[in-house]
Amino acid sequence: MRDALVDKLACLDPIPGALEQLLWRFGNKQVAEVTGRSKRVLKDDSGRLFVDSRGAGANIAETNAFMTGEKQVLIFSDAGGTGRSYHADLNAVNRRRRSHYLLEAGWRADNAIQGLGRSHRTNQASAPIFRPVTTNVIGERRFISTIARRLDSLGALTRGQRQTGGNGIFDTKDNLESQYAEYALYELFKQIFQGRFYEVSLGKFEQMTGLSLTSHEGGMKIDLPPLRQFLNRLLALRIDMQNIIFERFELLLSQQIEAAGWCL
Repeated sequence: MRDALVDKLACLDPIPGALEQLLWRFGNKQVAEVTGRSKRVLKDDSGRLFVDSRGAGANIAETNAFMTGEKQVLIFSDAGGTGRSYHADLNAVNRRRRSHYLLEAGWRADNAIQGLGRSHRTNQASAPIFRPVTTNVIGERRFISTIARRLDSLGALTRGQRQTGGNGIFDTKDNLESQYAEYALYELFKQIFQGRFYEVSLGKFEQMTGLSLTSHEGGMKIDLPPLRQFLNRLLALRIDMQNIIFERFELLLSQQIEAAGWCL
């Protein structure tokens, strides 16, 4: 049975990652790759897959190809995001405005912010357009939230205004750890406990997440689970259940932000 399963898996089509999808879609002649990979799988003109080996100087050559306009698209990872510049430098041949897509943000906000800084530097012809990307798995916004919260904190420290921290990259609702989110989470817990969240019963929620909302006396707890713990536990749920709970949470968050705007 094991050998049969291995044979079956070996015959399945490969599942391409983000790098492969971009390289296969636009072609390696148009895409500059600055990563730590020494080998990669490419497609030729006939659609055949082949392994391409990359030398030690590949990253330098790829960077130059993008900055001179020979290649129109640049992909870089953490390995290619340190000590390099990809902005519309006034001294470069390629001075077109950059559209910077943030893929797979991860947990490290400082790494993501450093990566965003590679295309937004001094002596540039124009500032880039930042576009954070997520899939239709709503739980993935948890990663974007970490970066949004970090940028909010930087804005508060450097300018004294939280709304300027992200420089317009993120919206208020992108920060899932704000005071508005705290109020929204409390309202969500209250709806679940009172049976007003029909798709998710109290018992089902506590069983799926391992979070208890019920006190020993039978009422709702005063010391409810913290926001970060709630967000992390949701990531372990099935995608359909993630989406159901996150949609309700985001609805309540939007209501809190809108109510705060009316108060102002």
